[in-house]
Amino acid sequence: MAQQRMLKFVTVGKQMPEKREADLRAHDFHEIYGEYADAKAAEQSSRCSQCGVPYCQSHCPLHNNIPDWLRLTAEGRLEEAYNMSQMTNTFPEICGRICPQDRLCEGNCVIEQSGHGTVTIGAVEKYITDTAWEKGWVKPIVPAVERTESVGIIGAGPGGLAAADMLRRAGVQVTVYDRYDRAGGLLTYGIPGFKLEKDIVMRRNKQLEDSGVKFVLNCNVGVDVSFAEIREKHDSVLIATGVYKTRDLQGPGSGAAGIVRAIDYLTVSNRENFGDAVPEFDSGELNAAGRKVVVIGGGDTAMDCVRTAIRQGAESVKCLYRRDRANMPGSQREVQNAEEEGVVFEWLTAPKGFAGDPVSGVMVQKMRLGAPDSSGRQSPEVIEGADYVEPSDLVIKALGFEPEDLPALWGEEALEVTRWGTVKADFRSHETSMPGVYAVGDIVRGASLVVWAIRDGREAADAMLARFDAAATGVAAE
Repeated sequence: MAQQRMLKFVTVGKQMPEKREADLRAHDFHEIYGEYADAKAAEQSSRCSQCGVPYCQSHCPLHNNIPDWLRLTAEGRLEEAYNMSQMTNTFPEICGRICPQDRLCEGNCVIEQSGHGTVTIGAVEKYITDTAWEKGWVKPIVPAVERTESVGIIGAGPGGLAAADMLRRAGVQVTVYDRYDRAGGLLTYGIPGFKLEKDIVMRRNKQLEDSGVKFVLNCNVGVDVSFAEIREKHDSVLIATGVYKTRDLQGPGSGAAGIVRAIDYLTVSNRENFGDAVPEFDSGELNAAGRKVVVIGGGDTAMDCVRTAIRQGAESVKCLYRRDRANMPGSQREVQNAEEEGVVFEWLTAPKGFAGDPVSGVMVQKMRLGAPDSSGRQSPEVIEGADYVEPSDLVIKALGFEPEDLPALWGEEALEVTRWGTVKADFRSHETSMPGVYAVGDIVRGASLVVWAIRDGREAADAMLARFDAAATGVAAE
């Protein structure tokens, strides 16, 4: 009987939630997609083919039980669908909004491969959990038994918060340390509200706080408290700091005023949207209003910057990327959204230097794609004699992030790092070279996706619990 509700992809077409018109959404920071109604969510879920081998699930870093919660949604069993999604994903309403589904679950959907248009997995995932919050199904964690073990988590981003959630469910005492004044990491201060409205993150923070997670905010480890002190205070420590050091630009004039880091620009914008007093925004230093903006880079951070600049009222917004559209790392959906909102992409271009101080223009080299590099992507090559100057009085560097030198910052030479500066950690347990110290997310992987950080945090929590149980029973953990 249940099966008859499914497999409707032949007769029911793919339909995304309604997207607000570009000329309306480009003036505010509200999310651009609407919400499914109950009937529409059930209809779109019913398109799932219920594969014997669900590629959507295998290509999800969390291996979410996607076919199962799609079937439950199609049957109107939404609370069960939410419980199913929460089993494998700590923050399904966040992943439903910001995961690049076109590269993960939806991009590997069998009916998409057969030409019928993917099941709208991300939109349904978002709908399920938003409904769960609305109906009061999401409650503070109440562990069956409180444990005496204590874990200190450094970093309140998705990896750290996912671990905190799992550890509290097991009754472990958890303290999260973070340098910012609000928890959430890049979810709070990096990703703009038009992709992830901040009340979504704040309510998860409050749920964790109501569940007994202690937050120590405005705490810069290595300055306000030492790593050694945190390690002494807790039975285990989790490093989940993320990567915040910006890859820099070289070339003449690269130190000019008006050339800014993406993370600074996005943080100031998000703070302003919180209603905080932000001198750098009010002064115009990190405000695109009325300016000719050039963003350099082709990832999702670059897309966040160009779309933020549009909303701030920039005179023009251009994005320079050294490869073509097909080879850019950012989400194609984001590129389309940005173009609809008025962003101009200059493909196969790279900065050579900068004119003026304050900056008045970017010296641009035209590129072409040559032989593939070690990753298989075609390497960009300079076209001689095709240089030009792109007028700009605000240049935003969105070239990716690198790890800070944690052993030096924290005075912990025993903490082993790779030649890239990322923390060395076991790929299964996530334990580092220091016993009882674990590391997850971007500080291990390099700049990556939120969903991978969530997976790492959950796995590290499992490894810590196994260690605690082994210590209690005297049996070595595997």
